[in-house]
Amino acid sequence: MIMAVSFTRYGRLYYLDPGGHSPKVGDKVLVPTDSGPEVAECVWAPQYVSEDVGGLPVCQGLAADEHLTRDESNRRRRAEARSVSKRLIKRHDLPMKVVGVDYLDADNVFTVYFSAPHRVDFRALVRDLARNLRARVELRQIGPRDEARLQGGIGPCGRDLCCATFLKDFEPVSVRMAKDQDLPVNPLRIAGACGRLMCCLKYEHPLYQEFRASAPRTGTAVDTPEGSGTVVGHNVPGDSVIVRLNDGGRRCACPSASVCSPRKQHDEMYGKAGGAEA
Repeated sequence: MIMAVSFTRYGRLYYLDPGGHSPKVGDKVLVPTDSGPEVAECVWAPQYVSEDVGGLPVCQGLAADEHLTRDESNRRRRAEARSVSKRLIKRHDLPMKVVGVDYLDADNVFTVYFSAPHRVDFRALVRDLARNLRARVELRQIGPRDEARLQGGIGPCGRDLCCATFLKDFEPVSVRMAKDQDLPVNPLRIAGACGRLMCCLKYEHPLYQEFRASAPRTGTAVDTPEGSGTVVGHNVPGDSVIVRLNDGGRRCACPSASVCSPRKQHDEMYGKAGGAEA
């Protein structure tokens, strides 16, 4: 059994072992964390999965009134810290942008995440924040990808950002991946909300590598079910090649297997043998 929760509306999903509990979608549940149980919203009711998933934290049950009251108080404290941080940053004239705020009520500690174009001397700011918030304050500078993860948003595909939903680790993405997928090397077309190369460029890259390793290259003369011709393009998601036929110059899309040499050799050997036996 497995369930999923989110600490913020439309935020990143975290998976739990429901244990002996059966919360419904929308219920507030307790999630174990390093700083104690925290309130989250159930977005996937407990259900069976085919894989054997182990090592998941166990849900600690439905949140009671005292847990909801504490969670709402912490939300107000985080909102207050965000407002105070923006005001003091402007007063100190620092090139910083507040991205997110965490608060541990057990230790009375605020963690303010910010982005900046370069390293910032924020020692005086920390002292003012601690005095205004009456708590210990830590400032952490984050990069563009982590900023997009914390803020969330909508990607060019129309869906929520991968980094803000399911993506756990940022894997390296190169311009070579865009070139291999015949995408225009234009920052406006291949950059994500963070301004860096889109993480999804890596998703289909192995498919393109596998296709190009077996499919005939552009300019190769091939035989197709519709006649002989020359390869003029590829359609990797459709697993097909675009062929310009010698007879009339008409173009057709053929499955890559129908023009692939190993497949043709296989059909010539086993297809004819099978027909003779029949």
